Amino acid sequence: MTGLKRAAGISLTALSLSLTASAAMADNIVLSAYSGIFQENYLAAVVEPFMKANPDITVEFYGMPNSAQMLGTLRAQKSAPQIDVMIMDVSVAKAATDEGLFDPIDETVSQHVADLYPQAKVEGVNAVGVTFDNLVLLYNTDKIKDQPSSWKALWDKQYAGQVSIPAVPDIQGTTLTIISDKMAGGTNYRESVEAGMKLLEELAPNVQTWEPRPDVYQPISSGTAAIGIGWNARAQVYSDLSNGKLGVVLPEEGSGFQINVIGLVNGAPASESAKKFIDYALSPEAQAAFTEKMFYAPTNSKAAPSISEAAIKRTAAGAMDRMIEINWLEVAKIRDAITEQWRRRVIPLSR
Repeated sequence: MTGLKRAAGISLTALSLSLTASAAMADNIVLSAYSGIFQENYLAAVVEPFMKANPDITVEFYGMPNSAQMLGTLRAQKSAPQIDVMIMDVSVAKAATDEGLFDPIDETVSQHVADLYPQAKVEGVNAVGVTFDNLVLLYNTDKIKDQPSSWKALWDKQYAGQVSIPAVPDIQGTTLTIISDKMAGGTNYRESVEAGMKLLEELAPNVQTWEPRPDVYQPISSGTAAIGIGWNARAQVYSDLSNGKLGVVLPEEGSGFQINVIGLVNGAPASESAKKFIDYALSPEAQAAFTEKMFYAPTNSKAAPSISEAAIKRTAAGAMDRMIEINWLEVAKIRDAITEQWRRRVIPLSR
């Protein structure tokens, strides 16, 4: 049994046990999404208000650490689904769509689909964007007094041995590859990222670790590392928790979106109530609430007026024109090749 199948089997068993007591409830929705800090904030901002407005529907949140495990669980349950709604990365959702695990989401499911930004609707994916996140520059405010404005700060020799970057196959490393390629004059990452790879070779000697533990935010907050990259939403939360020790910057060259989509599981046991939840999750109200709570940029174009200026400034919602176009379904086709180049040309050059 492969690791993924084993993880899926464990997840299926745990989920079966957790749902035994509530299996008879016709209006019990099972929502699966990321565990940890995402779960904590999504429950408070979206799930609990939904249940308050719909007292006849209960939403049970089943957290998983990543989209790969979510896909494995969906596959294991294909003949008898126990999950109704799932939030996962768009590239993994494409695989779920191709395998018939998601039903399409259109305006018959949610009227708010018409109001989603174009980036939230990806052709060939039976799920739609529910959050936008973007890569940001992280720095320790004790070690770096002047806020950096460019990705070029990662290459600054004064930070030699103090840079922390999650390497590929982590999607953060992939995103940095595309940004680096654009910085180096590359014109089409689908055809080649050679310019970006050469630039990353120059960065490698500055890197302290390609595998930040437990994540990239903690070592930079503590000062173990001085500078690095991470996702904006989590970075903003951890910046607050660190009392400002963790600085967060959207560099002047721009960034790229990571898209989490929400999907309706094919054959879901509570599909009608699940559609009602999806409609709420895509509403301006829910989108604004989650942006205020965790600083993901909203995917509903009508949400912004309900979001405070202070929260908007901490997302990419006010800088949509600075987002580099990244087609994650196209990237999926070249991800293995990029990973191989990193392993051969970049990672060995670090200290």
